[in-house]
This record gives sequence, C-alpha cells and structure tokens, in this order.
Amino acid sequence: MSLKFRVVQRMRSAVGSHGLVRSMWGYVDSTLKWCWIPGWLPPWCPTSEIQLQAAEDMMLRCVNSSFSKLYVHIPGGNQLWTLIFSGVGVKDKTPVVLLHGFGAGVGLWAQNLDALSRRRPVFALDLLGFGQSSRPVFSSDAREAEDQFVESIEQWRAKMGLESMILLGHNLGGYLAVSYSIKYPDRVKHIVLVEPWGFPERPDTEESDRPIPVWIKALGAMFSPFNPLAGLRLVGPLGPTLVQTLRPDFRRKFSSMFSDNTVSEYIYHLNVQTPSGETAFKNMSVPRGWAKRPMMQRMERLPPEVPITIIYGSRSSVDSNSGSGVKEMRPLSHVEIITIRGAGHYVYADQPDDFNQRVLQVCDKVD
Repeated sequence: MSLKFRVVQRMRSAVGSHGLVRSMWGYVDSTLKWCWIPGWLPPWCPTSEIQLQAAEDMMLRCVNSSFSKLYVHIPGGNQLWTLIFSGVGVKDKTPVVLLHGFGAGVGLWAQNLDALSRRRPVFALDLLGFGQSSRPVFSSDAREAEDQFVESIEQWRAKMGLESMILLGHNLGGYLAVSYSIKYPDRVKHIVLVEPWGFPERPDTEESDRPIPVWIKALGAMFSPFNPLAGLRLVGPLGPTLVQTLRPDFRRKFSSMFSDNTVSEYIYHLNVQTPSGETAFKNMSVPRGWAKRPMMQRMERLPPEVPITIIYGSRSSVDSNSGSGVKEMRPLSHVEIITIRGAGHYVYADQPDDFNQRVLQVCDKVD
C-alpha cells in the first residue's frame, strides 16, 4: 500500500462522509489544538524527542569548538536546553546569550558558535516551549505568556550564575530580549536585535492599501483558532518532504556545512512536537503576524544606559523602520543600526561571516 494511499485513507477516516467544511473543522479541532492525542502522534507524525535530539546533534557536528550541553532546571518543573561555550582564556568576559526566533532552536546557530565563542563565553538556549526545552501550557493572555518567557530567562540566568550578559535575539528572541531588559536592566550590558519581531504597531490602513480577496479572508477566519504550524502536523508523514519543498533555501543557507537534508530534518522535528511555545506566540499575535503588545509602545521604559544594536538583512521583508524609530526615541542612548548586504531574515545564516564579524565588533565594546 503506497504512502499516499495510506495518508488519504487516514484523512478519510478522520473526516468521515459528512459535509466537507463541517467535517474538516471537526478534524482540525480534534487534532490541532495546543497538544495532540498522545496515542496518535507517533504513527502520524514521524518524530519523537529522541529524533529531535539526533537531528540537533547532526546540526552541531560541524562545530569545532568544545562545548557542553545540559538541561538547566528552573522553577515550575521546567528545564531549558542549553549549549555552553566557555574557553579557558575568555571565562572572565561578559557572556553572549543567544535567543533564537519562532520555530527555531539552538542548532540553527551552527555557523556562528565557533566564531562568537573565540573571544567570550557563549550560551545558546532553546526558549521555553521550543526545541528540547520543556513545553508547558502557556497562558492564553498575551501579557502573561510574555511574562512566562521572560521569567524563564531570568530563572535560567540565576541558575547559571551569570551576573550580566549581552543578549542577542533573533525574531521572537529579539522581542523577548527587550522585554527582559525592561524588567531586568541591571543584568544586560548590551542588546543585539537581529531582525526583531513585534516592534511596530499594526497599521490602520493595512487592508485598504492591500486588498485581500474574500476567499482568503474566509480561510483565514476558519483557521485562525489554530496554531501557525498546525498544517505541518496535519500532513503527518508528508511533513519532512513538505519542509524540503517549501523551504529549499535553508539547505542553501547551510550549504557550506551540509550537502544533505540535515537542516530541513532539524526544522521538521523542531516544529511537530507539542506546540507549546508556538501556541504562546499565536496568543501574543494578531492576524498577519503583528504583535498584540508592540514593543515600540514600551521602549521608553528601557533605561537609556542600555545600549542597543539592531541588525537587518538588506534583502529581508522585515520593515527596518522600527530600527530608525528606536533610534529617534532614544536620542541620549547608544543605538546602532547595521544592514548586512545580501542577507534576508535569517541574517546569521545567509551571511554568517559578515554577521559574526559585526557581532564581534559590537561585543568588543563590552568588558
């Protein structure tokens, strides 16, 4: 029996023979809420925690520096998966703490870890709800979900015994880096934001400027209660192929390290586990990816003594106007905006050498 036939049979058995819309809604509702039916996930989505760990190990096999990895236990019974790079000659330097973006994990820093760890300690952690870290139930309230992320970072810092740090965050990690720094400014020596998510307010004229077809609005309304990556889990065993087909660019980004599907396999296993952080992100967002609590509305609460560097890719679709807005809002503070040519949203993977050099130059200004 072919794989395609088995998938179709599984879908038919799930939706039954009633009306398509009603049946699909019931199917999606029963399978794509914040968690899956435990007995159903393994045969439907070919993944497991062990497979995720193996995929991460494959991502890190080209990292030459020595490092350790461990689960850091924090209150609430949770644990954050952490990579530690701390050579003998750099232990007294302020460490760089890497916070990945939505749907990512520590393995995607593979092209940056060697270079960044030559001059100071580097810590890379899977955010709560992502990667190999614990995947708890987050609050459905945007403010409370954000606080859960922030407090987990602070609890991790305290457990690791770090007095202060350079926080480098990409995408969602950048948003959380600023949120953390507003609450715990004394713990942050410098913020490096890489293509940060969630800064601008949703424009009032968005729909009038770019009309959206009615059928797309209807589909959006139908699937709005569900998580952003629910479709990846919905297709079950076709998921790995779907990632390879829809995101062939990730293979190119890491072509200097891998010639196979190592990256797409890692991304797949990252994002078909229990969607904990994914659900939190959805609850912190409004349709089309805008933040419910835009960070620009809170930048004045960040003490002026905290310096910021913002890095954008010249080919990214992310609007860099937020960076200029931050600079205008903080005339008495250090705010530097860097644009890396030839890079898209994943700056650190698109142009890793240029990115690493720019970050090292920023960090050299910190003890």
